[in-house]
Amino acid sequence: MLSTSALLAATTAHTVAHAGHWGHGGFGWWFIFPLFWIALIVLFIVGRRRGQRTEHRQAAEGVLRERYARGEIDETEFRQRLEVLHAAQRR
Repeated sequence: MLSTSALLAATTAHTVAHAGHWGHGGFGWWFIFPLFWIALIVLFIVGRRRGQRTEHRQAAEGVLRERYARGEIDETEFRQRLEVLHAAQRR
């Protein structure tokens, strides 16, 4: 039968041996999973916003083309406003 000191020494050795497995309080690999999901959510939000901007720009160009087709604005004004829309898109 093991004495109390031998049992304590065996338990301590077992605990020390397994502490290296978890990095003894270090990060390990567990932090990658939350970072992956955060990055995925951020990419989804950025993609949605970019898509919404494209839709707004296309709608604005459509209104501008309709006004030109109805004769409300001339070709010079149409091209100037179209250039302004494209310049805003590049920013």
